[in-house]
Parts: sequence; structure tokens; C-alpha cells
Amino acid sequence: MLYAYIKSLHLIFVVTWFAGLFYIPRLFIYHIEATQKPSPDKEILSGQLKLMTKRLWYIITWPSAILCTVFAIWLLVLMPAWLQQPWMHVKLAFVALLFGYHFKCHQIFKQLQRDEVKYTSRFMRIWNEGATLILFAVVFLVILKNAFNWIYGVIGIFALAILLMLGIRLYKRIRDKNPDA
Repeated sequence: MLYAYIKSLHLIFVVTWFAGLFYIPRLFIYHIEATQKPSPDKEILSGQLKLMTKRLWYIITWPSAILCTVFAIWLLVLMPAWLQQPWMHVKLAFVALLFGYHFKCHQIFKQLQRDEVKYTSRFMRIWNEGATLILFAVVFLVILKNAFNWIYGVIGIFALAILLMLGIRLYKRIRDKNPDA
């Protein structure tokens, strides 16, 4: 019974962590675009976006990442045999990649809090899809486990990445024609 509770809490914090990781680059995009506006819009928007980003990052995203990890470790303590499974090794590699993504988001967050804009909004739109790709990979690994066909999985992730890039390009064309889209 304890296992079910721990797994439930782990999944809840996976969802909230990803919610933060999906939304934070979107706020980065708005912040970067706000820096290109004239005064006083630039200052008003930047100030509000800094506050929104700070609250999202420190109240939702970081605590979710920490609690997700705590409950994941607890699950591995309860089920140590999982560490013998090849799918778990791959999953943990994707989790390491997710933490790399999280830490890079933290670096970008700190830069924008200091009004240092080092990336374009276009880059951020592409960056925003990183968490999506990791989520797809992890969910398929966890659900399919040993039945997972690695070749199709890799092809599927690349196909998803290509579709996401095409979607970003299409949206840029739509926005160029209609800035309010």
C-alpha cells in the first residue's frame, strides 16, 4: 500500500514539475519580447514577467523537481530490482538530461532577472520543446518497459522533434502575417 502512495506522489510532482518546465520558457519568450518594446511598456512588462517567473520557478518548479526526485528515490528503495532493468537505465539517462534542461532554465532565469538577454525568442520557442521530447521518451519507457522497441522509439522521438520544429516554423509564419495570432 505504501508503494501506491509513493508512486502517486511521485507522479503528481512529475506533472507539476513538467508544468513549470513547459511554462517557464514561454515566460522567457514574453520577457525577451518585452525588452524590445518602447518605454514604459518595456519596464512594466519586464517587471511583471520577472515576478511571474520568480514565483513559478521558486514556488512550483523547484519544489516539484525536488519532491519528484525524493519520491523517485523512495520508489527505487522500495523496488531495487528496477535498477537491474535496461529500461530504467535509459529512463535515468533521460532524467539526467531533464535535470540538465532544468539547470539551463535556471541559468536563463537568473540572466533575465538581471535583464541580461542572451537568447532570441525564436531560440526560446525551440528550447521550449526540449521538455516535451524528454517527457515523451520517459513516458514510453516507463509504460512499455521491455516491450519498447528501441529503433522505433528513437525514430519516433526524431519524428516528434521534426514535427515540433515544423510547427514552430508554421506558427512564425502565421505570426508574421498576423502579429495578434
